[in-house]
Amino acid sequence: MNAVVIYESMFGGTRQVGVAIARGLEATGLPSSLVAASDAPVDLSSYRLVVVGAPTHAHSMPRASSRRQAAEWAQNPDKGLTLESGTENEGVREWLKRLPTDIPRSNTAYATFSTRVDMARILSGDASVAIEKRLHGAGRPVLAHADFLVDHDSVLVDGELDRAQAWAASVANMLTPLMFEPDR
Repeated sequence: MNAVVIYESMFGGTRQVGVAIARGLEATGLPSSLVAASDAPVDLSSYRLVVVGAPTHAHSMPRASSRRQAAEWAQNPDKGLTLESGTENEGVREWLKRLPTDIPRSNTAYATFSTRVDMARILSGDASVAIEKRLHGAGRPVLAHADFLVDHDSVLVDGELDRAQAWAASVANMLTPLMFEPDR
């Protein structure tokens, strides 16, 4: 079995973290792919691990209005931001709504991540927690979640990509064979 990292990104930081996570999983021997949320499958039964991530917008996951605001920020030359392609497409929030909730017991494990501004979580919010709640509500328990920090200019803080890769390896190591034995 393999893993998939599903992400949404506005200015590239969350995509970069997703790439680092996929590399960290690969380094443990778990084949991994990276897929934008707009192209992500809803049948996840062929994956041993599904990792889902998004940037934190207004204390939660991006929504249509926050995506429009990100596009406006990218048009401001003073901000120096470049909008990722595909940001006008549906993101993680919409993908989560499409997930079936009537799934049988599965061998698939889940983890979540987000990027957020480097400040106290109570002030910035945390998309990974919102993603975790939605997955749990769809009958998909989450093994772990993590936040990766950006500065006030939406640039990843030094060391975050290395931290993402190490986090991914630790998540892969949680996938013990006992977790996936069928009921007897």
